[in-house]
Amino acid sequence: MADDYKTVKKQAHDEFVEKRSRFIGYCTPVTTEEEATDFIAHIRAKHWDARHNVYAYSLREGNTKRYSDDGEPSGTAGMPVLDVIVKNGVTDVCVVVTRYFGGVLLGTGGLVRAYSQAAKIGLDAAEIVLMERCVRCSLRCSYTRYGKVAALIMQHASGLDETVYEADVVVKFHIKPENLPNLTKVLADATAGEADIIRENEEYFQNSEKI
Repeated sequence: MADDYKTVKKQAHDEFVEKRSRFIGYCTPVTTEEEATDFIAHIRAKHWDARHNVYAYSLREGNTKRYSDDGEPSGTAGMPVLDVIVKNGVTDVCVVVTRYFGGVLLGTGGLVRAYSQAAKIGLDAAEIVLMERCVRCSLRCSYTRYGKVAALIMQHASGLDETVYEADVVVKFHIKPENLPNLTKVLADATAGEADIIRENEEYFQNSEKI
């Protein structure tokens, strides 16, 4: 699996008015070009009466980046939107900025600033999150050991996923691969080797801390 990456949590939008032109910044998580083009088509259909529906997207798959000015002067719309995505270090994301022209020309610089702002507020509304590459793990321990085991897991792991109370306690958690050897050692020391970690598959988990 690849390294950690940043994306957005959800589909969202925000808007503002600049010299009577209405700019709406839409943002959504995507993982394929098909998902990105479907989202772009959805926004275009929703705002069929808008002057422009500018877009940009960035995908981890193939390190793909695409953008369109959709009729705005070259370099004033799609590229500024993509620049905002890149500068925020976000991927697997699609941004569409809808513009309803208000009758006042913004000029080249004004367009760049407006489309950049629309992309930024769209990203902010969708909430940028960090996706961490972790190993999903589980272990079984006695009830007498559980308190110590849970404390050590919370100290070293990235997240506690589930606790199942059976004849023993089964604890399921995820942890960064580089932190697993140390947790294995401290658990072995604390439980006299009773709590053996079962390593399962690697997955991406959303970091709960706000970026």
